[in-house]
Amino acid sequence: MSGSRVAIARNYHYIRMNVRTIDQLLAEARARLTRLDPGEAAAAVRDGALLIDIRSESQRAEDGVVPGSVFIARNVLEWRCDPSCEHRDPSIDGRERQLIIMCNEGYQSSLAAATLHDLGLTRTTDLAGGFQAWRAAGLPVER
Repeated sequence: MSGSRVAIARNYHYIRMNVRTIDQLLAEARARLTRLDPGEAAAAVRDGALLIDIRSESQRAEDGVVPGSVFIARNVLEWRCDPSCEHRDPSIDGRERQLIIMCNEGYQSSLAAATLHDLGLTRTTDLAGGFQAWRAAGLPVER
């Protein structure tokens, strides 16, 4: 086998050995977080945490928004939150302030919060159950 074929075979083996399922990725992400239930998240926001809503615009239009939350589209979240990025949102200081990521049901937010941990924003967590749990808990929602 030529050198390039050996390298390709090794790379293929490495990739196959490191493939994980979405359930595994989610479990790994959540193991790094101290997830908050809706009541805990509301209390944290009262104490100065920033609730970041990453739901789609259509979900926000259909279901409403949490008063005081900040909308950041999921596809630009890391760029807006990374303090070293030229595209950051200067109003977000995740190194000093707790960030709580909220999606619709609490899955996407776990993965997003873990990614922000990788950027050094280790006070970041997510809302267990997402917006749907917030609303079911009877917490404020604006339409």
